[in-house]
Amino acid sequence: MDPAPKLTWGNIPSVLMKLTEEQQAIVGSRGDIKINAVAGSGKTTTVVEYAKSRPRSAKILYLAFNKSVKLEAVQKFKQKGLHNVRVETAHSLAYKHVVFKNDYKVRAQGYKTHEIAQLLGLDGRGEKHTKYIIANHITRFIAYFCNSDKHKVQDLNYLDTITDKKARTFVRSFYRYIEKQTRILLAKMDSGDIEITHDFYLKKFQLSRPKLNFDYILFDEAQDASAAMLDVVQNQKAVKVIVGDTHQQIYGWRYAINSLEKTPFQTYQLSTSFRFSQDIADLAMGTLLWKKWLDSEPDLCIKGRGKSKENTTKAVIARTNLGLLLKAIEYVTEKKNLEKIYFEGNINSYTYATEGASLYDVLNLHTNRHWMVKDKLIKEMGDLDELEDYIKKTEDVQLGMMVEIVKKYGNKIPSIIKKIRNTHIEGDDKTQAELIFSTVHRCKGMEYDSVQLVNDFTNEEKLRKILNDIDRDSLDYNKLNEEINLLYVAITRAKNQLYIPEELVPDGTSRSDHIHFLSIHPNRENTADTTEQNTPSEEKTVKSYSVYEIRKKHKAAYQPWTQDLDDELTTLYCEGQSIRDMAAHFGRTRGSIRSRIKKLELAETYG
Repeated sequence: MDPAPKLTWGNIPSVLMKLTEEQQAIVGSRGDIKINAVAGSGKTTTVVEYAKSRPRSAKILYLAFNKSVKLEAVQKFKQKGLHNVRVETAHSLAYKHVVFKNDYKVRAQGYKTHEIAQLLGLDGRGEKHTKYIIANHITRFIAYFCNSDKHKVQDLNYLDTITDKKARTFVRSFYRYIEKQTRILLAKMDSGDIEITHDFYLKKFQLSRPKLNFDYILFDEAQDASAAMLDVVQNQKAVKVIVGDTHQQIYGWRYAINSLEKTPFQTYQLSTSFRFSQDIADLAMGTLLWKKWLDSEPDLCIKGRGKSKENTTKAVIARTNLGLLLKAIEYVTEKKNLEKIYFEGNINSYTYATEGASLYDVLNLHTNRHWMVKDKLIKEMGDLDELEDYIKKTEDVQLGMMVEIVKKYGNKIPSIIKKIRNTHIEGDDKTQAELIFSTVHRCKGMEYDSVQLVNDFTNEEKLRKILNDIDRDSLDYNKLNEEINLLYVAITRAKNQLYIPEELVPDGTSRSDHIHFLSIHPNRENTADTTEQNTPSEEKTVKSYSVYEIRKKHKAAYQPWTQDLDDELTTLYCEGQSIRDMAAHFGRTRGSIRSRIKKLELAETYG
């Protein structure tokens, strides 16, 4: 067998590989099949070998999840001399069939809320901001329909996607109007009166019932496919190979479905990971076993055969943009020796909401500087309370994230973001970065030698609380299942070293040469210094503090704050003293100082 491709961010090691029995069974299979492949199991390599074993005269289509995966797959098939394989993403395939033929113009960034309100001349019935809330729901209704396999908007119940009670009440009141305006906006796109969106031409591609001239279709990352694209694939005469990992489904918020569960094909497994060791495999499995609380305990055993000892690429991974940005702020403000960092994806996206409102817009609204607000939607808001009311009625998570950051850091935000930008490496050469920051969604399919997880994921205690506090009939089991998947995906990005908050660790998991626990304490924000190479023994003594050790080191940490101490803290804060210096002055932890500053609202009051 030829050598595997050169090591990249998403590949298995570049060594001569002997196919496992599971891989051999897939390569030798016949007819429609689906492959459930655990993280790092070499599914792309397996698919390449599958294609290589087919006649060179066969026409093969490989559907990749996104552009970066597509470019990597093109190189892999090319290296194997497989010129009969055409590599596309769902959108690139649809684009060629729909946009070119209809001479459509595509609006790459989609429509903003205020633009939809203006295009449709929406009526808010005299209530403040109502037309913008309606426009927000129209945007989401269109995404719901375009990603579905339904033929008409009326075939869907948009209320099925709304979980917040306040938002549901609003949508129920305006449902007929929202549905009608959704259809009108789609009709405007269809006729070419306005620019179309990416979701629209994918939907039109599905509705056109295309016949694709291929003998084999290899459909990758199928656990996060849209129902529309699965419908296209299933209606082809070609032999179909559906590939994915049922436990890596993390795009339900984009109305993705798990195609592995929707197709009745013969199932094959890839249960051996060449990325990480057995102890990390056991930790990942322990996380998946939390699904027993959702009555869907996985019947799966992951074998970890990774032997990497490299510690070159180091990453911090968070569940949310907020969690990641807060951790990045912590690093750049406290790690004076950290000079080069990299954010997966466009760094600007971490300070902008999907529709274009920036963190600075929210800050200017909060500080009553309306003349500086650029985003039209935010400009319509009288104050932060009005914005938060809008967020509750639309479930706009990203705007909610920005409000939380603004409340916490206030006028310090511009200088902090500037420091992050100055530390960020230019271009896309992340190999030069000392530390990479990413959310789970942005690093899907990637791997790093060393990974630190931010403590913003779910854990078993949170799951139990939700199940005990909420009526089971009103629970969103799919969403809870996806929360577990997010932690599983994050854990399985690590090749060698994993630094994980103790709260996220499943019962029965032990520290090892590859797994390091980060002890989280209410008065201490623990940050593993993944920019330095420490020995395992150093990690245990320096990074994994016990409560006793914290009390011993910070003798004043648990004494109550008095009015005199609060006044002294306020004075030091206004003088611009650092968190580190204030912690040393009071004999407390930095986490304790931050907590008290937040309690006294010093950032909001004094900037």
